[in-house]
Amino acid sequence: MSNSKFQHYYDELDTYLELRDLAKNTVKSYHSYLRAYLTWISETLAVSPKEVTYEDIRYYLLYLKKVRNLSNHSINAHSSLIRFFRTFILKQGWDPYEVPRMRYNTPLPFILSKEEVFTFIDSIPNLKHKAFVALLYSAGLRVSEVCHLRYEDLYRNDGRIFIRRSKNRAERYSLLSDNTLEILTQYWRAYGRPRGGWLFPGQKPDSYMVTNTGSLIVKNHLKHLGWSCPVTSHTFRHSFATHLYDAGTDLKSIQANLGHKSINSTTLYIHLSKKGLGNVISPFDVR
Repeated sequence: MSNSKFQHYYDELDTYLELRDLAKNTVKSYHSYLRAYLTWISETLAVSPKEVTYEDIRYYLLYLKKVRNLSNHSINAHSSLIRFFRTFILKQGWDPYEVPRMRYNTPLPFILSKEEVFTFIDSIPNLKHKAFVALLYSAGLRVSEVCHLRYEDLYRNDGRIFIRRSKNRAERYSLLSDNTLEILTQYWRAYGRPRGGWLFPGQKPDSYMVTNTGSLIVKNHLKHLGWSCPVTSHTFRHSFATHLYDAGTDLKSIQANLGHKSINSTTLYIHLSKKGLGNVISPFDVR
């Protein structure tokens, strides 16, 4: 059973995903998961997708865990695709009791101190790269959001940045700091006003910088500094939120700046903050 025989499934998947207006990375992941699932069905079971049982699905998820060594988080993502596939494309429904979710621990993210952030950004020699990382931190943006910024998204008089291409498809505003604006001004003086409107143009005409390039800016400078800590582009977003909370900013305001749908996502920074325990004294120290 070749993949060409499954083409109508991919076409139907594309239709549903387009209607849901999902992010490109989500669509790419769903395609990858469906391809892996259908290939496994073809090579291991030699049956049609409609003939697959819940027992088969459980066996497939165990295969992902034991043979492909995927994390529990990744296995849950594959399981979500299968649920979507059966429910919306095969019209077979889904029983969550038949396919339990994998449990996994979510470690607290690594954050930098303010001094470490300043050292990192100040030591970047390339003005374009410096401006990119400054926006990651000063506005708490995701790398994809910085890549999609346009020149007109900066409201310099109001000190705000308009984010139109967020992960949750929700438009929002975040902070445009004076220091970041100064770095951006130096960047424009050195490189000229961005062509095509994109704040950080890509290599092709009228294109924006791709997210992999944005992530590499951080990775390469981390290597240049010789730091061994696990810093990524997202570290600056976590550090931004934590430092805001340390400074007394309320969680609702932090949630709005980050674009979190749920306040539960924002409460993570209570655990990362230096003031998380406040002035609490251990009972062992009180006699």
